[in-house]
Amino acid sequence: MATVEESATRVAIVTGGSGGIGGAVAAALAARGMAVVVHYSGGPGRAGKVVASIQEAGGLAVAAPGDIADETEMAALFDTAEERFGAVDVVVNTAGIMLLAPVVEMDLDAFDRMHRVNVRGTFVVSQLAARRLRPGGALINFSTSVTRLQQPTYAAYAASKGAVEAMTLILARELRGRDVTVNAVAPGPTATPLFLEGKSPELVERIAAASPLDRLGTSEDIASTVAFLAGPDGRWVNGQVLFANGGIA
Repeated sequence: MATVEESATRVAIVTGGSGGIGGAVAAALAARGMAVVVHYSGGPGRAGKVVASIQEAGGLAVAAPGDIADETEMAALFDTAEERFGAVDVVVNTAGIMLLAPVVEMDLDAFDRMHRVNVRGTFVVSQLAARRLRPGGALINFSTSVTRLQQPTYAAYAASKGAVEAMTLILARELRGRDVTVNAVAPGPTATPLFLEGKSPELVERIAAASPLDRLGTSEDIASTVAFLAGPDGRWVNGQVLFANGGIA
């Protein structure tokens, strides 16, 4: 096993790395020379495809499972990164779920499940990142542009992401002296399979028209934003929420 001192390659963990945005983030970081641990919480199939694609392009990647809100399983995820690649330099928290309903109709079990993943999960991984990222590292959490849009049915989801923003901004200040940046990316509507599912072409067109750029975002748009924050050009950006949404808010 390589030691931290011996590991010249920067190492990234991408939670939710088997998803549309997570997979694009993993690929973007690998394309910039990082070794990537692709986290997944369900079956290994999609994560395996992300890893295979990175490896076919000449990159370094491995898939690893875990419950995002379980501190023991997430500690094991960090262990995997350190055992396979020698250290952890970048943590990108794309893992999350979105359950929508008006406040008066929201099922509280669904509310609790979403907050367990989005809030507790982000907190667990952020805590581990704060303890284990080496100097020069970056933690990038995921919020949403919905926190600014006040859209009906999004109250519970937006509340969970508002909590992510708060903990991100505070943690950036708590890590004074560590040379570790902490930021959040807040995507707007992004053309992932999950977003497009169940939407008519007319509805998708109306949503795309909300942006002055007249299109939906792509997973690659969001991945490029993350790669900027994770790389050398983003070192002076710290304690910020970066809205990557084409100008919808």
